[in-house]
Amino acid sequence: MNIMLFHSVYGPRPAVAGAADRLRTAGHVVWTPDLFEGRTFDSVEEGVAYTEETGKDELLKRAVLAAAPYSERGLVYAGFSFGASVAQTLALGDDKARGLLLLHGTSDIAENTVVDGLPVQLHVAEPDPFETDDWLTAWYLRMGRTGADVEVYRYAGAGHLYTDPGLPDHDGEAAEATWRVALGFLESLEG
Repeated sequence: MNIMLFHSVYGPRPAVAGAADRLRTAGHVVWTPDLFEGRTFDSVEEGVAYTEETGKDELLKRAVLAAAPYSERGLVYAGFSFGASVAQTLALGDDKARGLLLLHGTSDIAENTVVDGLPVQLHVAEPDPFETDDWLTAWYLRMGRTGADVEVYRYAGAGHLYTDPGLPDHDGEAAEATWRVALGFLESLEG
């Protein structure tokens, strides 16, 4: 599969490169665009401040420009937290998208969005301060109404960005379970 993998508000940290390497080892082609122009942050607050200062439109423009040269190939969009919201926005707007892999995040869905059976897999902590139960229930229902084929996996007791070994949220057991399921999901898209 051709995978466009977007980083979190922490920026392009080593965990993103590690995830890309894991995906490449499984036989996938992976791009990891840097939407923050080389900046990384030590806290969610710093990263959020940067995204607000830069603006959602500019960050989405950077993401679209990064994905555009490869979208004809049929991309799987993927991302971590903030990057998941970017991936979701791009996948729902790309009729050639092959799938959507969301790690730790979701985004709003436009009312008129329609996709034809787009495979979507979400992995999220339970509970998650950024992805509350009420939000996730509403998101799941809205995503289903778009025509997407949605799977949701919850990880009790894990921190928000539990797949990043460099953060306090890290939960090795939940991370390994996530990658096992996610790699199976990606393999299923190849058929």
